[in-house]
Amino acid sequence: MRTRFLGIAEVTDVPDVAVVVDVMRAYTVAAWAFTRGAERVVLAESLEDALAQKARHPDWVTLKDGSPAPGFDLVNSPALLRNTDLSGRTVVQKTTAGTVGALAVRDAPLVLCASFVVAEATAGLLRERAPREVTFVVTGGSGRAEEDLACAEYIAGRAGGDAVNADPYLRRAAASRSAAELTQGVREGSSPEDVALCLELDRFPFAMAATVEGSLMVLRQVTPTDSPSA
Repeated sequence: MRTRFLGIAEVTDVPDVAVVVDVMRAYTVAAWAFTRGAERVVLAESLEDALAQKARHPDWVTLKDGSPAPGFDLVNSPALLRNTDLSGRTVVQKTTAGTVGALAVRDAPLVLCASFVVAEATAGLLRERAPREVTFVVTGGSGRAEEDLACAEYIAGRAGGDAVNADPYLRRAAASRSAAELTQGVREGSSPEDVALCLELDRFPFAMAATVEGSLMVLRQVTPTDSPSA
């Protein structure tokens, strides 16, 4: 399996398989949303798009980066979301990098959205599909965010069937600029607990696949058959 690691702006073609990585925090938050009962996550193109979806569907739950804002129900923080009951709800998510990365590869036949909390399930799904090439979209820091690159490289190794020691990758993520900013409270709409939650390796047994449904890019849970809980 060939792999390439690209920033969002570097994606110039339609990959056969794309793994969009956002560790801190979009795809850690999305995984928690599913665990709290969400049926699906709609990836919004803009804040205005998210608000328009909310206006059409008042029962949908809207979520954004940064501080709370009118029309939005939640912020992009796993610590602030993990006790929220989302049973049967549709969550509309708009973030600075994660959702942008997924929308950039929306035409790919297979789009997976990943972070450390769903790393093994994502790798397991890639092993099942056995694609010739996988494009990892490293969403943060113009493709240079250390936490996203470390996670992408770890998943790539596991997808290739290697017995990979996760500790060096988790240490890289823990030492990243994003982790420091979250710990120091620099980013609004976050909690110092977010870092630890984002570094819980394989916390959840499912992967997350995004597909175009009508006019929407929709993220849903998918469990590989080689998952320990499958």
